[in-house]
Amino acid sequence: MTESFPTLLIHANSLEAAGTFAEAQARYLEPDLTTVSELDALVRQKNIGVVAHFYMDPELQGVLARLTWPHVHISDSLVMADKAVQMVEQGCSRVVVLGVDFMSENARAMLDKAGHREAPVYRVSADPIGCSLAESAQTKAYEAFLGQAAKTPKSLHVVYINTSLRTKAEAHAKVPTITVTSSNVVQTILAAFAEIEGVEVFFGPDTYMGTNLARLLTTLTTLSDDAVRALHPKHDVQSIRALLPRFHYFEHGNCVVHHMFGKDVTQRIRKEHAEAFITAHLEVPGEMFELALEAQSHGRGVVGSTSDILGFIERQIRAACTRTEGSTLSFVLGTETGMVTSIVSAVQKILREVKRDDVSCEVIFPVASEALARTDQALPELGASVGKTMKNLIVIPGAASGEGCALEGGCATCPYMKMNSLDALFAMLKELDVSSEKVLARFHPHHYTEAVVDAAGVSRSIADLGGEPILHMRGFQKNKSIPSALREDVLTRAHATR
Repeated sequence: MTESFPTLLIHANSLEAAGTFAEAQARYLEPDLTTVSELDALVRQKNIGVVAHFYMDPELQGVLARLTWPHVHISDSLVMADKAVQMVEQGCSRVVVLGVDFMSENARAMLDKAGHREAPVYRVSADPIGCSLAESAQTKAYEAFLGQAAKTPKSLHVVYINTSLRTKAEAHAKVPTITVTSSNVVQTILAAFAEIEGVEVFFGPDTYMGTNLARLLTTLTTLSDDAVRALHPKHDVQSIRALLPRFHYFEHGNCVVHHMFGKDVTQRIRKEHAEAFITAHLEVPGEMFELALEAQSHGRGVVGSTSDILGFIERQIRAACTRTEGSTLSFVLGTETGMVTSIVSAVQKILREVKRDDVSCEVIFPVASEALARTDQALPELGASVGKTMKNLIVIPGAASGEGCALEGGCATCPYMKMNSLDALFAMLKELDVSSEKVLARFHPHHYTEAVVDAAGVSRSIADLGGEPILHMRGFQKNKSIPSALREDVLTRAHATR
């Protein structure tokens, strides 16, 4: 008999866990207050800013959430870099990044671009904190993908931010490149097709996201012009149909966490949790993507970033609190399970504010039965369901990194992210102001000493050239259009390609 998915029932002032994994989450959400006080005093004494990803170990997140020091922030990877800059500008002398290596690299690059090279950035591990998705962009296959783009006139490389600075720099040297995040990839791609005539978009490295983007674009051709314009004002059905042959995506890269949300999981969700809200990343396989998108088109789900998933849950809970009768709202969490810490915190804050003990939130952790592995095992590396209206279709894809699944709960959890443990954070912080900077250098983001020759033939550092696609994204975020320098680069290199 198949065991039920682990669940965590969130009340205003208590938690009810079913399943070993959920029980572990519940334990860590009420941390030891002595530990909280010790860490709070340490970060204050060291004047440290701490930025952490939603997917951190629950024990670590539970403590971070209780700190009174104002320079602690848990978010997705893009906001982490923004907050690192903000913390330094508000007086922090250094920043600790709790995430995988590309996140600390991005924070370092953005601090440098903002003129804060003097502010050290630290990881909590002296060993590499990898990411299967980021590493898939450093293969011969991805090199060939970029080679195809470089030979194609008017090419734009749209690269997921979950990649190293080396990937960004080397790609930008070959093809005009802009990074994208969980919240802006759809708008970036649509803007590129609208603003650069004849552009060829090459997206990578996430294959599931690329596949689902292609499905989404194809599905838009079945809707009305007004529905398409609701997503982007410069597009209609005809323009979407015309761009389809010019959208290309890498076919050999994925995050194995999301690989676990496949057919077995979706069949069980349909059967066992038909009334639940569905949340999912655009990175998940097609079955889970279609299930969540179908639910979203009926106002019963969201395909989004970590922040969008959290916001969706908050809105549903707030709406339930406006009704007189009590209720329990169930949400299938189609992403890395570390996010549950932020969900619990947000939901309990709402319920306490409105004093509703009769409203609760059930989080369901889905996983395929074949995804189970011992903790000592090494793990291997849109159709008609959208509906006829765009009213509830707010497609904002998500981000994640790493892979892994533990027998304790069998849920998608990233072992690389879990290298950022509470013990590791304490150990690294205690070395500050005690060890020499030479010793502390092992905690720094990877320092790229080699240079890359850019498209103009100028030798530039990897950090400098790799930061440029991120700045292009910042420009897009600010002005809601492709930066003029990037458009010109696409057109200029197009002439050189011919």
